[in-house]
Amino acid sequence: MTMTTVIHKTGLGLSVAGAALAIIGALIQSAALWQPGLVMFTAGFATGAGYWPGLRSYQFTLWIIAGFMAAMTWSTDLIVWGGFNITHKWIVFLVIQATMFSMGTKLTIQDFIDVAKMPWAVFIGTFCHFVIMPLLGLSITLIFDFPPEVAVGILLIGACPSGLSSTVMVYIANANLALAVSIAAVSTLAATVMTPLWVNLLAGSMIDIQLTAMVMDVVKIVLIPIGAAILHDYLKTYAGVRGRRVVQMLAGIGALWLLYMIAGGWDALFDHASAEAQMYAVVLNFVAGGLVWALFYNWLYSRVAGVKKVMPTISMMGIIFFTTTAAAAGRDNLVQVGFLLCFAMLMHNLGGFLIGYLMSRWIFRMDVQSARTVAFEVGLQNGGMASGLAAAMGKLATVGLASAVMTPLGNVSGSLLANYWRKKDARQAQAAAAKDPVQPACENLSKG
Repeated sequence: MTMTTVIHKTGLGLSVAGAALAIIGALIQSAALWQPGLVMFTAGFATGAGYWPGLRSYQFTLWIIAGFMAAMTWSTDLIVWGGFNITHKWIVFLVIQATMFSMGTKLTIQDFIDVAKMPWAVFIGTFCHFVIMPLLGLSITLIFDFPPEVAVGILLIGACPSGLSSTVMVYIANANLALAVSIAAVSTLAATVMTPLWVNLLAGSMIDIQLTAMVMDVVKIVLIPIGAAILHDYLKTYAGVRGRRVVQMLAGIGALWLLYMIAGGWDALFDHASAEAQMYAVVLNFVAGGLVWALFYNWLYSRVAGVKKVMPTISMMGIIFFTTTAAAAGRDNLVQVGFLLCFAMLMHNLGGFLIGYLMSRWIFRMDVQSARTVAFEVGLQNGGMASGLAAAMGKLATVGLASAVMTPLGNVSGSLLANYWRKKDARQAQAAAAKDPVQPACENLSKG
């Protein structure tokens, strides 16, 4: 019996025990029993679901649900440790940077080169994403009477680019993975401008939006970590001796600058500077850190064989962290608008799938697999980025609610849709083989 099997069976055992505890607690009306039992059940099932091959593609979704359940059960205890709140702005920034960097390691310079091979398809996917979801979000805020900051959160998640989960769903659905990666890459870079512009345009009348500050926040939490990942790919794949020396020199300057900042340089140069100058100085510090980290990761990558395999896990853990902490921070607000917000975000998510597919298939005449890809890239948003920007505003408990709700809903609906399309293709292939058994045999002979 392998270690993986042991972990799966242990998780299933905890799940059964948790379910029993939750049922007993519910019968005797004891929150001290049913609450931990419910969390134990969801976390145990998320761990053990991989025991069945058919459920392995749902494990990430199940973990998000388990984190959300824990947030609803133990909101304060989950985010306040020894008097310290883990949703502090800088902790959120560091976690989202780690998440975005790990997502960025799945992108390569070649992915951006490949965009030139299918520019129209990438343009359609990116165009649909940044038109459908913001306007659909606006329509939802007009239909439902949410508090202003909750409504801003809906507009914010609608204006964010596609995230890691969309590419995972495209892979499960056997859709156009190359197109998905290209749309994700372009939409992520475009978000540096598009996300702040849409939020300012649609939500500027609801709360005070500092456009320049939001652009700088997007640069810090998206562009710099993605850029560091692309710089690593350059060092790994394209850089010669001269190119590597240039990067090493820039990283060395960045390291010296950061050391100077730590040693008192910030107080000397920027302590009495204007708020705008301090904002740009912080971005400069992040750029320096990105250069240093890219060089360090490239060194680590060349010496530790397993580091590449850890990156997807870090991405998934980051997304679970944001979903859980945002839900925990805004639990009281979520209780007040919970059902209505869940329904609204499900409409947003499913509407993105449907309109994205129909526009790409019927209006732009894309093939079925590419249209499915666009549907996922439109309907699934980067919830981590939305949570990070909400935290930067200091409004994670309100503006961050929409992303906390949409992330688990989107992963559930996306998993169901991806597996449905995958099984549909398998059934069609079997039906075609049954009607013409000679053709598959001829194909096998030609392959041999």
